[in-house]
Amino acid sequence: MKTIPHKTERLHALDSLRAIMMMLGIVLHGGITYLGGEPSTGWPLRDPLTSNSFIHWLIVVIHNFRMPIFMVVAGFFAALLFFDRSPKKMIINRAKRILYPFVVFVILLWPLVTLAFSYSNKVFSFDKVFETVLGSMYINTTPSTFTALTSFVPLTTMHLWFLYYLIMFSAVSFLLGLLFKKLPFVTNGTTAFYNAVLQRPVLKFVVFTTLTFLVLRFMDQSWVATSTSFIPDFGTFLFYFYFYMFGWILFKSKHLLKTFMTYDWAFTLIGFSVYTVYFLMDSSTLSLEIRTLINATCVTAFIYGFTGLFLRYFSNHSALMRYVSDSSYWVYLLHLPLTAVIPGLIGEWDLPAIVKFLIVLSTTTFICFVTYHYFVRSTFIGQFLNGRKYSRKLSDIKETEKLSNLKPAFNE
Repeated sequence: MKTIPHKTERLHALDSLRAIMMMLGIVLHGGITYLGGEPSTGWPLRDPLTSNSFIHWLIVVIHNFRMPIFMVVAGFFAALLFFDRSPKKMIINRAKRILYPFVVFVILLWPLVTLAFSYSNKVFSFDKVFETVLGSMYINTTPSTFTALTSFVPLTTMHLWFLYYLIMFSAVSFLLGLLFKKLPFVTNGTTAFYNAVLQRPVLKFVVFTTLTFLVLRFMDQSWVATSTSFIPDFGTFLFYFYFYMFGWILFKSKHLLKTFMTYDWAFTLIGFSVYTVYFLMDSSTLSLEIRTLINATCVTAFIYGFTGLFLRYFSNHSALMRYVSDSSYWVYLLHLPLTAVIPGLIGEWDLPAIVKFLIVLSTTTFICFVTYHYFVRSTFIGQFLNGRKYSRKLSDIKETEKLSNLKPAFNE
């Protein structure tokens, strides 16, 4: 029987999965403007001239799976650092890749995001509403307040909330990892349970749907209300830490990653089908428990489905996907002020919502990738975000670690 190498080779599929989940932030934030209605605390920007039901459906579906999947992958790679390198190297890596970028970019992006939202809301004549949306997810100030240095101090974590919580998750998982190293019977028991469940497709779906349901019921919510406050929110922490630890524990069962490809298409279709029916229903007629169960069912199906699909179709090295993975950090950091200001720039254009959405999406993506290619990838910014500088030539991306080296781990 083949054995697992001591060091885990690069997992191209999970790299790509993590990158795509980050990239979907452009779709999410680019589309919310066209949901109709007035600005809300979750996204203080609405185009009053046009809206689109398909965009609404797309946004709510993406919202169900994007960050949970991202956190699962983040937990997996954090465990890889902890167990394959060392606890100390994990902490050093997390500080360089998460803590330092968060501190720098939350300060740099705050005025840009604020100005972007303020401009677009003035175009949409929502400026008064904008000023009174207190506790907004992103901003609760206006450009006129930038008259003192203290005005540039961020009041929220904005779209960088996930980095803020990853800092906390890294610290807590580091301590738990050290603790459970001294309690091997707990670690072995948990891994044995994980192994047994993952090999049974129906059981794994039922078990993790149930666990997700119980987490949400404990929070007394049908879904998490993500907080961007600098004051840690228990519900946000608990919900996403649950998925983070799902990935952390999964690392110890990495030889069973192949099981995610079993019924991957079926799980994905279940997620889309159930959530589409839920979207079309009048959810106000459903009890909190039923809405919670639907959300738990869908997010579990999406996690198994999308992870399996990426393992199935993106496990081989691809220079293009490697480039996308490398760029995803910068793209996510930069996209928010763009998805806030571009709707204002085209706000008076007499176009359907779907066309405006596509303009915002394509323009934001273009600007993000161009700036990454010329100002980030091979500069000190790229080194700061990704740990090294890369050549701008796609042909220079080398396959340093072939997936074939992982086959022993998959085939044990």
